Amino acid sequence: MFYLHSLPGWMRMIFPKNVIWEGPVNTGHEVYLTFDDGPTPEVTPFVLDQLAKYQMKGSFFCIGSNVAKYPELYRRIIAEGHTIGNHTMEHVNGWETGTEQYLQDVVQAAAHIDARFFRPPYGKIKQQQAAAIRAKFPDMQIVMWSVVAGDFDESVDGHTCAAAVEKYSKPGSLIVYHDSEKAWDRLQVALPKTLAMLQQKGFTSCAL
Repeated sequence: MFYLHSLPGWMRMIFPKNVIWEGPVNTGHEVYLTFDDGPTPEVTPFVLDQLAKYQMKGSFFCIGSNVAKYPELYRRIIAEGHTIGNHTMEHVNGWETGTEQYLQDVVQAAAHIDARFFRPPYGKIKQQQAAAIRAKFPDMQIVMWSVVAGDFDESVDGHTCAAAVEKYSKPGSLIVYHDSEKAWDRLQVALPKTLAMLQQKGFTSCAL
């Protein structure tokens, strides 16, 4: 499986314009932990408990069908002060989907998710799709990332994921983890290590 833990700046040129790659830095100590593909009862409560333990916040890019199945977890995320983002209804791949179908999947998710942020699954989104989303939801911002933990990669372990986050994180980093069953084996090891590392280095994870 090929992916980059940190995308070089020049590669961002191939993605739609005016998307968010990093979070705001006010004190020099902010990073932004984000979690994709939940909520899931097997993983999301663990993530929320870990964030609470370290008194840090995150942003959860939720799949609409999961929110429909587990509304209590969705409400808990909000109640605990984290940010919610739209991650489509069925985790569709923008590069393999027409613009109208893609937009409808975002619209369907929006019926369950009240969010001003959107993250395309796999980071795959066409210029026309980004334009259609902005036209339909003028206040919605498209969020990418600057650091990928790789917890979805079954060929690595959680220590490797945590090490990648530590290596590439800097003030303003948008860090991607997944509160999904597929990532669980690695997340349960990597996330506590990442939170401890951030605390030790004087970073605070903030919600977007």
